Amino acid sequence: MKRLIILSACCLIAASSAVSAMSQATSVNIRDIQNYAPNTDVSSLTNVQIRSLLAIIHGGDKEGEIGRWVRAYLLNIK
Repeated sequence: MKRLIILSACCLIAASSAVSAMSQATSVNIRDIQNYAPNTDVSSLTNVQIRSLLAIIHGGDKEGEIGRWVRAYLLNIK
């Protein structure tokens, strides 16, 4: 029983750190966003906007559709 609780706690800690990294402007996240919108100033985006863009990018659509969705999102936040 103790092992199950410890394992669950470890999984929660790992998941929370992964979510935190996905919402920040790390170099990987910036590169992912700029692959679809090269002239984007990522430093002006909030963590929520970065998380939304990454959800679009990693959502499983085709490459062309992802590019259109990213550009549309960026046009609508300004």
